[in-house]
Amino acid sequence: DEFISSPPRKTVRFGGTLTEILLKYEKGDTTDFELLKHQLSDPDIKDAQIINWLHEFRTSVAYLTKELEQLVNILLKLPWLRRSREVVEEYLGFLGNLVSAQTVHLRPCLRMIVSQFVPPRITIREDDVDISDSDDDDENLSENFNTCHRALQTVARYVPSTPQFLMPILVEYFPFINKSERTLECYVHNLLRVTVYLPTLRLQILELIVEKLLKLDVSTPQQDIEDAEETANNSGSEGKSTEEGLFDMEEDEERKGNKVVSSSSERMAHPLAERLDILMTILFSYIKDVCHVDGKLNINNTKDLYRDLVTVFDKLILPTHASCHVQYFMFYICSFKLGLAEAFLDHLWKKLQDPNNPSVIRQTAGSYIGSFLARAKFIPVVTVKACLDLLVNWMHKYIDNQDTGANAYCDVALHGPFYSTCQAVFYTLIFRHKQLLDGNLRKGLSYLQSLNFERIVMCQLNPLKICIPSVVNLFAAITRKYQLVFCYTIIERNNRQFIPVVRSGTGGDLVQTCTNPLDSFFPFDPYILKRSKKTIDPLYQFWEELSAEDLENLKKPIKKGTSEDEDDDFLKGETPQNDGVVGIAPNSYESSTRSPVSSIGSPADCYVPFP
Repeated sequence: DEFISSPPRKTVRFGGTLTEILLKYEKGDTTDFELLKHQLSDPDIKDAQIINWLHEFRTSVAYLTKELEQLVNILLKLPWLRRSREVVEEYLGFLGNLVSAQTVHLRPCLRMIVSQFVPPRITIREDDVDISDSDDDDENLSENFNTCHRALQTVARYVPSTPQFLMPILVEYFPFINKSERTLECYVHNLLRVTVYLPTLRLQILELIVEKLLKLDVSTPQQDIEDAEETANNSGSEGKSTEEGLFDMEEDEERKGNKVVSSSSERMAHPLAERLDILMTILFSYIKDVCHVDGKLNINNTKDLYRDLVTVFDKLILPTHASCHVQYFMFYICSFKLGLAEAFLDHLWKKLQDPNNPSVIRQTAGSYIGSFLARAKFIPVVTVKACLDLLVNWMHKYIDNQDTGANAYCDVALHGPFYSTCQAVFYTLIFRHKQLLDGNLRKGLSYLQSLNFERIVMCQLNPLKICIPSVVNLFAAITRKYQLVFCYTIIERNNRQFIPVVRSGTGGDLVQTCTNPLDSFFPFDPYILKRSKKTIDPLYQFWEELSAEDLENLKKPIKKGTSEDEDDDFLKGETPQNDGVVGIAPNSYESSTRSPVSSIGSPADCYVPFP
């Protein structure tokens, strides 16, 4: 740190040295002091002048008390970042001296540094109107950010309590979600860089970022994103002329520095979805970089980050209903090592079975377990079986306790966690039944029969009446196929008992049937943000569209005594691959009460006719 220890050069100046000016000011002679303020505020101030003044200020920091706050604020507004290297080094030295001698100026110094975490504002004149905008094309932006982080580290080195004063400032300066994508991108990127050298702030910074991402996520339902994409595609195809492709190079924008590289085809049509996509890409990159050292997974780093992310998940994600994309940070980190995925499932399982947790949290935990087991390609069958055993055993014990007595009837308010667990098990079976039966059919069938689905389906609590119809119908078809349980009698009885709900609105009376009484959703429904989905897709189990032949096969029960060697197209079919067609999936059911609003691969009910 040569610039900190280097002695200041002597300068000759009219009106005396800085010390003399400040002493005169204390005695009431403000003439030279006002001239000093005027010179420091001059927008055309030269580098040499700044260096000379900073030299003197570094040796006179003892005089810069609270009373001279106005002068310190002028110094903090100096345009030091976009100056020569000599100015930058001198300014960093001044900052270090200032905060170590006068900690009263710590907050203003931190505010000045954090305010530089976004591109500078420039004024553009359009039609005689001055418009303020961020300067996204500043080539030195990346270097300026590096300097800002050096400044913050310098301050933190001299004042150990910096983190506790810094965090409220980071919250205060977080850009509003309607600011430009570039502004949000730079700020979040710089926040995550702070966690590297101020690790005590990591949990709070991750909380702050996830909270802002959630606001973006819940403001952009999947249906709105899909509608915007469809509209953009339609207008794009109509507007293309015979000169298509001539100006393609101009459309592609390749960003420099720490910008997310994107092309016009990768941009989201919905403006808030575009912001969310960029920020999720940054978050995924951060998780990968923290967990991997020299390309290899670092177990200790990964465990520490996992703990922080689980804490954020519990505090923000779990209580938020129907977020679509942000929760995928847990999906992603769990893909690094099976132990993390199992730890996450165990964490959710404890939430689900704990009667002290609110019912809505327990139900959501059930939704996460089912969706995670079904969609995470990196979870092996042995883990799926272990989870099914846990869930099904708990369901049987629940039935033992509740299936007789005063509460032995179908009621979401009383038995919400039970129904959520049933739906998680049914949903997992729909996605994983081929893998569970793969290799040894007799052994697989024996395992499924041991789960005793018949008792669950036939119990007084009647889970088939509460679960989403698309899940119920596919579960019924698959369990009938393998003669595990015959659900159709109960489904028909439930359908006859459905009471329509009459609602009065501006369009007149509307008769609706509530098809999602649990108000449940599948948190790992298909991910549709274009850039960041490249990280998720290789890890993701897509639903394969059922062909007419598959639907026909589902109507035919397998014969008793079928050996594993016998040909059976449905059984011999491969497990769904991630490059399969995205088609109808037993997903958030399309109804007036569905949540989230819609999903790719979330069709109207997949209906298998009664035999």
